Amino acid sequence: MTLPLPLRLKGVPGSPYTRKMIALLRYRHIPYELLLGDQSAGQSLPAPKVSLLPTFYLPDDQGKIEAVVDSTPLIRRFEVAVDGRSAIPPEPVAGFLNYLIEDYGDEWLTRAMFHYRWYHEPDIKKASKILPRWQALQADDESLEKMEKYIAERQISRLYVVGSNDLTAPVIEESYHRFLQIFDAMIRRHPFVFGERPGSADFAIYAQLTQLAKFDPTPMAICMQVAPRVHAWVDLVDDLTGQAAEDEDWIEVGELKSHLNALLTEIGRTYAPSMLANARALAGGESQMQTMIDGKDWEQPTFPYQAKCLQWVRDEFVRLSESDQKTLLDILEGTGCEAIVLEKIA
Repeated sequence: MTLPLPLRLKGVPGSPYTRKMIALLRYRHIPYELLLGDQSAGQSLPAPKVSLLPTFYLPDDQGKIEAVVDSTPLIRRFEVAVDGRSAIPPEPVAGFLNYLIEDYGDEWLTRAMFHYRWYHEPDIKKASKILPRWQALQADDESLEKMEKYIAERQISRLYVVGSNDLTAPVIEESYHRFLQIFDAMIRRHPFVFGERPGSADFAIYAQLTQLAKFDPTPMAICMQVAPRVHAWVDLVDDLTGQAAEDEDWIEVGELKSHLNALLTEIGRTYAPSMLANARALAGGESQMQTMIDGKDWEQPTFPYQAKCLQWVRDEFVRLSESDQKTLLDILEGTGCEAIVLEKIA
């Protein structure tokens, strides 16, 4: 179905997924109208089934406007509807890896973002001050003070949702340190994950880094110390309207293994065991999942949505030809990511 342009969406700067989609729309030259914070108040807009940001207002199969919120399928919907400047590598093996790394950004790096923001006191203080003002810029001071307290208490109480607690904090923070070092080395070789032009994986990583590397004090200081190049990269990706997008800018398949090995190993070290343990626990009817990640204990409530994410990654693998599956498994060998597509859940 044809998209109504400009696309209309609601979001805020503190939402990584809002930043992901805005940066992608800029790169793809897709016109949009962004309703910031409370600008949507008083407008007759449908409510999403799950209240998340960004919220896009798009026609359903009958042409009726509905609220849509999931960034990964939205990106692929836009790929079909709008030609040119694709953010999906056309080579199938690279396309799968792009999907996997995008999901890692969306589902693992977001743990670090939420953890740092609501676990450390300086970060809590800054976020609780700024987030309400992004949502209600013209509210009076008394109302904003109430919102500060409400947001901080609510978000701190929800740390368990992303698995952030005293037991898991070292795993999350050590993984963030390693990621910064790995990504710094990657962008020394190529400006983007898959070569000289960005894929949706870049926008997923960028989205979390807009907060980790650019807003929240604790992870921002770490980024400046460990990988200032990554800090600079976030600024560059913010607006890629003028970025070239030539077919030859995608990385060659033969270079994927060496270029992505360290990142895939990190994904296999953290994201993979987390997602698999969650899926196994849900399959067994458990409300809690317990596993070992990076040799350390990990415990959190099960998360049904992440089980769906894992299944979608596995579905992408099944869609590959037998030859492409073989090529992919050679790239994944020894990284720990093989388990994502090969390990039985139940």
